[in-house]
Amino acid sequence: MYTHGFMSFAAVCVTVACLVIIGSFSLIIYNLGIFVSDMEQQNRVLVYVDENYDNAEAKSVGSRINLLENVREAVFMSREEAVKRFVEQQGSGEAFEGINASDLRDRFIVTLEDNSKMNETVEELRQIQGVADISDRPELAEGFTTIQRILNIASAAIIIVLLVVSLFMISNTIKLAMYDRRDEIAIMKMIGATNRFIRFPYFVEGFLIGVISGAVAFFIEWGLYDLLAKRITAMQSLQLFNIVPFREVFLPMVLTFGVAGLFVGMFGSVMSIRKFLDV
Repeated sequence: MYTHGFMSFAAVCVTVACLVIIGSFSLIIYNLGIFVSDMEQQNRVLVYVDENYDNAEAKSVGSRINLLENVREAVFMSREEAVKRFVEQQGSGEAFEGINASDLRDRFIVTLEDNSKMNETVEELRQIQGVADISDRPELAEGFTTIQRILNIASAAIIIVLLVVSLFMISNTIKLAMYDRRDEIAIMKMIGATNRFIRFPYFVEGFLIGVISGAVAFFIEWGLYDLLAKRITAMQSLQLFNIVPFREVFLPMVLTFGVAGLFVGMFGSVMSIRKFLDV
């Protein structure tokens, strides 16, 4: 690596660039998935309790709602709280002076585990005694589910394409490095060195290139991600986007860059040297 320093440096640089591109896109996709999931959780189901139920009976309905498999949480809202929230949302004024708590129903704000199963869950909610009416938006849930599926398919396809392109670029770079050493390999073959003996140091070199590339790419990715997160947090127009802190993805990114770097370095070296072993 020291004797052919320029080619080793080129192999590391290309590997780092490819890993950073793949890592950056993976983090973007991950954050988009979190954003869509958070938006999906805002699509809640309102379950209205029979107006003849008193406060204690109304709350007892919630225990049966929480027993449903697809229900994550059922938050009780009394009639008085419903009136207060309604006035706050619409604005205070004489138009709302005649509204009484008795005009509304106690309700539960239900958050589902899986919004794609909203229709089935709504049917189960209707079977619960004491449930008078349900307000849901299945079309919105279907929209979020469709977006999530498209995002998953698109991200998988793009990451595969990026990975293939990266392997191609890295493989060609390592081939150039091997081409620069073709005379050394030929001399070793002529004096009786076995393919295993010749291949081993290049295997070790690929391992070292992979470790160095993975480590450098990881720290570059970490710095870029934190810088971008701070910029987005500082911009008022982008407050809607909640960027996941890097510490939450620290371990997966370490494993990803480590495994990818080792695989690319060792695989690229072993595959590239095969051509030059036929002397």
